[in-house]
Amino acid sequence: MENLQHFKDMLEKEKETILRELQTIGRKNPTNPSDWEAVEPEINRDRADETEVADNIEQYENNSAVLEQLEKQLGNVKAALEKIAKGTYGLCEISGEPIELDRLEANPSARTCKLHMND
Repeated sequence: MENLQHFKDMLEKEKETILRELQTIGRKNPTNPSDWEAVEPEINRDRADETEVADNIEQYENNSAVLEQLEKQLGNVKAALEKIAKGTYGLCEISGEPIELDRLEANPSARTCKLHMND
């Protein structure tokens, strides 16, 4: 595939962005460094009112949901970079056919072609 370096650069940049975002809402799991966990907001429960506690719980739950999406996206980016290294980048995981260039431009970590993108 031509433009391979272009896609590799895009993926590396996306990886850096995702890692920065992960660090703002989470931390690496000390028991599993490849996993991230949301950081619980620090509040003084003795001085906090019920609304503040509820807001912090809601923020933690939102961060957990965002963190899960970011981890999935990071996994896709890492998988795409591995495919570049193996020479299999840009092939649909279902059909084995080339993924359309406009799809890869929009989402360089795409795993499938347009036909199979909802499978």
